[in-house]
Formats: sequence, C-alpha cells, structure tokens
Amino acid sequence: MSRTVLFEWEGREYDHNPRNADWYWALGIIAVAGAFAASLFSNYLLAVLIIVAAVTLALHAAKPPATHRFRLTERGLMIGEELHTFEHMLSFCTLEDIEGQLPPLLSVKTDSWLSPHLVIPLEGVDADAVYAYFLQHVDETEHRHGFADLLAAWLGF
Repeated sequence: MSRTVLFEWEGREYDHNPRNADWYWALGIIAVAGAFAASLFSNYLLAVLIIVAAVTLALHAAKPPATHRFRLTERGLMIGEELHTFEHMLSFCTLEDIEGQLPPLLSVKTDSWLSPHLVIPLEGVDADAVYAYFLQHVDETEHRHGFADLLAAWLGF
C-alpha cells in the first residue's frame, strides 16, 4: 500500500472575515427576537435551539480558520492524516475566480455521508497538475453550489 506523495500544500478551510461589534449585536437581537416569538407560541424547544444556534454561530465567527495540510498521493487525497481514496470519489471539478484574485478551488463529491462535498484551496501548488492527475482517476462534472454553500457565503463564511 504505497502512499507516495505527489503534491503537498497547505490551506485554510475558509477566508476569515473578522466581524465587528455591530454584526454580533445584530445576531443577538435576531436570536432574542426569534426566541421570544417561539416562546409566545409556547415552542420552548425552538427558543432554546435558536439561542444555541446563535451562540454557536458567534463562536464560529470569532474563531480563525484551521490550516490543513493536503497531500495528493497515488491512492487519493489526504487531508491531515485522513485519506480520501479515489474509489470513494464520485466526481470533481475546479472552481476558478474569474477576476483571478482568489486561488482556484478543487471541489470533490464523495460517497461519504460525513463529508460528501470537499472544497480544497489549491494555493501554493500547481493547480493544472493537480487537475490533470485527478482527471486520470475521477470523473469531471460541473458542481453547483448548494443551499448550505450559498447560506454560508451570505453569512460571510
């Protein structure tokens, strides 16, 4: 079982956009209003869920993103110490910024229910060579942004 590393690079999960105090105030006001409305309808579980979700969102927004080490091997893509083999990848595509200001992204759909969609920044590595190697092992299809991706972008994540 050879794990020869063909390409290796590092990248962050997402670009960190520091939030100002107004963003946190708006989140708090919306959460309190939602929890109050849920309480008026005697839906206390929803009220608690709204508060917990708002606190979780605030903590996630304050935390800087983790930096991961990516390695493309003969068997698949390693993210940290976790190997995603080519056999479990359904399709891939590369996403490029039209203006060229952002690094290209590698979008991979897998059959894993824990991580069905991987989006990996290709910064600090030859994106064309990574694309060519993936093309030999995985089918290329167009990937569209899902609702969760659009919501995260709208929230600034």
